[in-house]
Amino acid sequence: MGKLDKKLALITGSDSGMGQAMAEEFAKAGATVAITYHSDQDGAEETCRRVKAAGAKAVMRQVDVQDEKSVTALFEAVAQEFGAPDILVNNAGVGAGGVNVADLSAADFDRVIKTDLYGPFYCCRDFIRRRQKAGGGGKIINITSVHEAIPSPGSAAYGAAKGGLLTFTRSLALELAPMRINVNAIAPGLIRTPMTSKRTEDPAKMKEELPHIPWKRPGEPWEIARLALYLASDDSDYVTGQSFTIDGGLEMNWGQGA
Repeated sequence: MGKLDKKLALITGSDSGMGQAMAEEFAKAGATVAITYHSDQDGAEETCRRVKAAGAKAVMRQVDVQDEKSVTALFEAVAQEFGAPDILVNNAGVGAGGVNVADLSAADFDRVIKTDLYGPFYCCRDFIRRRQKAGGGGKIINITSVHEAIPSPGSAAYGAAKGGLLTFTRSLALELAPMRINVNAIAPGLIRTPMTSKRTEDPAKMKEELPHIPWKRPGEPWEIARLALYLASDDSDYVTGQSFTIDGGLEMNWGQGA
C-alpha cells in the first residue's frame, strides 16, 4: 500500500516545476491528483500523463487563484468528480524582482499579493469548508520561500506575500487543530524550475549565486516533492504550524562575513 492510498490531493500550479514533481510523487504513493494550471495547458497535460503512468487517477482544471469565483468553481468541479480533497498544496505563485518600492506600481504589487497570498487563502477556505462537511481531517501544505524570512531588495511584494503566508499558515494551524487538519509550509531556496531557469541555466549567474549556497547547487523539484509527501501522509500527523526550509544551507549562510 502507498502512503496516500485512497487520498485525493489538489495541487495548484501543478503544470510544471515543483507542482508537477509533487503530483507525480503523490501519484506514486497512491493518491488521486487534481492538477491545475493557469495558462500552461501543455504542461498540465504532461503532469496528467505522468500521474496516470504512475497508475493513479487524475483530473485537470484551469484556475486563476487570484479570482475567488474561479477557485470555488475548481473545488466544485473536483468534488463532483472525486469528492472532497484530503490534501491541498498551495503551490501556484508568481515572482517579482528587480523593482524597488519607489518604482513599484500598485497593479504589480497587487498581482503578487493576489496570487501568492490571496490565492492560498481562497483555496484554504474552500478546502476547509469541504473538510468540515466530510467530518474533518486533512492536510494543507503552503509553499512559501526562504523569503518568508530573508529580505531581498527589489522584491518587497514577494517578501510581503511569502512572509504573510507563513503567519497565515501558523494561525490556520491553531484554528484547524480541533478539526485535525494539519497545516504546514515548505520554504524552498533556489530550485531548478521554469520560474528560475533564467538564473539556473545561466553559467554567469550561477557563478555569482552558488557561492552563497553551502551545497553549491540549486535544489531539484523532486527534493521538494519528497518533503511534501511526508507532510501529506499520516507520518506527519503530529506536525502542524511548522515551516520546513529546504535550501542547501542558503538561509544559514545569510549574513556571513558580517
